[in-house]
Amino acid sequence: MLNRLHSRKKIQLVLGLVTGMMFGFLLQKGGATDYDVILGQLLLRDFTVVKIMLSAVVVGTLGVHLLRSLGLARLHPKPGSLGMSALGGLLFGVGFGTLGYCPGTVAGAVGNGYLDAILGGVVGILIGTGVFAALFPKMRRPVLQLGDFGETTIPQLLGVNPWVVVVPAAAGIAALLLWMHKAGI
Repeated sequence: MLNRLHSRKKIQLVLGLVTGMMFGFLLQKGGATDYDVILGQLLLRDFTVVKIMLSAVVVGTLGVHLLRSLGLARLHPKPGSLGMSALGGLLFGVGFGTLGYCPGTVAGAVGNGYLDAILGGVVGILIGTGVFAALFPKMRRPVLQLGDFGETTIPQLLGVNPWVVVVPAAAGIAALLLWMHKAGI
């Protein structure tokens, strides 16, 4: 069934559009597209965004690994390195701290009609992408391949079944979310 779906590109585009619209709607309903909520998060006063992201990590991790275990999905980890992670984190942090949006919340805020998201966010993403694409060949060896760890996942690194990592990680995050809720955070 999934192989047939994978071969039908138009259906994939429609599913992507519908899923993206649902994602944006849920971000908006959760408050993650509201500048004041995001600013509160950056000032460590409002943890709405952290709760949304941690909930998504738990659901996504369990869902993806369940589908993988049932043979309905395959993981395709991308190669990584410390250099890529550091540079990506730096660029993300500068953009997030400057504008108050990440790429996902920018899309949701654009859907709300927020002018700062359209002008600052979308234009910033386009400029940043262009600059990165132009500099990529020069950064490839000295920066992006620094500390290369390839496609290795944590379970592969530990030599264990993925569920040995997934279940405790999901349980730990769920416990943190429960503690945050009880603490009123």
